[in-house]
Amino acid sequence: MTFSIGQHELSAPVVLAPMAGVTNAPFRALCRHFAPGLVYVNEMVMATPVVHANAKTHRMISFADDEHPRSQQIYGSDPDMMGEAVHRLCDAGRVDHIDINFGCPAAKVTRRGGGAAVPARPELLRAILRAAVSNAAPYGVPVTAKFRMGLFDDWLTHLRTGEVCAEEGVASIAMHARTVEQHYSGEARWEAIGELKAHMTSLGSTIPVLGNGDIWEAHDAVRMMAETDCDGVVIGRGCLGRPWLFADLVEALNGRPVPPSRTLGEVVAVMAEHARGLAEHLGEDHAMRDYRKHTGWYMSGYPIGSEFRRRFSMVKSLAELDDILGDVIERCGEATTIVEGGERIKRGHTRGPTKVSIPEGWLDGQQREALATDVTVPDDDQAMAMSGG
Repeated sequence: MTFSIGQHELSAPVVLAPMAGVTNAPFRALCRHFAPGLVYVNEMVMATPVVHANAKTHRMISFADDEHPRSQQIYGSDPDMMGEAVHRLCDAGRVDHIDINFGCPAAKVTRRGGGAAVPARPELLRAILRAAVSNAAPYGVPVTAKFRMGLFDDWLTHLRTGEVCAEEGVASIAMHARTVEQHYSGEARWEAIGELKAHMTSLGSTIPVLGNGDIWEAHDAVRMMAETDCDGVVIGRGCLGRPWLFADLVEALNGRPVPPSRTLGEVVAVMAEHARGLAEHLGEDHAMRDYRKHTGWYMSGYPIGSEFRRRFSMVKSLAELDDILGDVIERCGEATTIVEGGERIKRGHTRGPTKVSIPEGWLDGQQREALATDVTVPDDDQAMAMSGG
């Protein structure tokens, strides 16, 4: 089963979702070690600091020499800024693929009309996409887009968003099958992915539709594609502490047996490799503070006891980490396996449901209708920066 992003043919229709503070170069390298030939998207950057040559933003846009496609997600709700940011990245030869984020559910952003609220204004959405695609096209760089179902159940936007993306030449679309109101709670509503795919097909569109939400094990991806007829999957929280999930997905989606869950000894070896990669990338002190969250994800479902979990959560150096990993193996044994159902323990964000924050007056009937043609650019750059974007 193959899938292409531009000129890059993949070994399976699988994309790593960009996640702030997670999908940096060391994590992507680890994922590529298990499954080369997939799309591993870098953590999101904002269009405005790209244009203004912000040093921190440009450091985030880092790729290994052997990393292709070099995939970068960008957020921006100003079409001019988006177009210029895409132009600069493509003209400098820094990227092979650009993904546009229309799914951020942070209240600080949506209350200004940005993030996941942008699709509520389809002509602003169109202007942003047109700026991105037109500036990427001369360089042969494909543009994709990721979005949610909508703001809440009474205001779903996924079908219209899919239409606009196809009309503006977007290479593929991915939908997180939750509303902004759901945030990360409850179950992803895969039926909406099927609805989007069927809608695009009914319009005569061949744009690939990828599904995102609650893929914790490889067989979840097989089931999602069978139930929704979607063309591929986007993996977010499921790979936290499980970078080998991508190897399992390649096997499953190509009809081959999936390996059993990794033993504690295998997990410990990956943890050590990941920590050293982060230390080289960020410097040891910063890396180990950042790494603490990963230890909880890696150990999720393994019966190691609360004392080891406490030690992991406070680790300060590579040497200390090595000591803890050694103690875990000595106490628990390399062959220790995950508890039944452990792969499905939720990792990462679990917030929600939440009250949706949108600009004042949007729920008024007449103003809501006027939003269909409104292209006012939201003043959300500072709010987006504070949200972690």
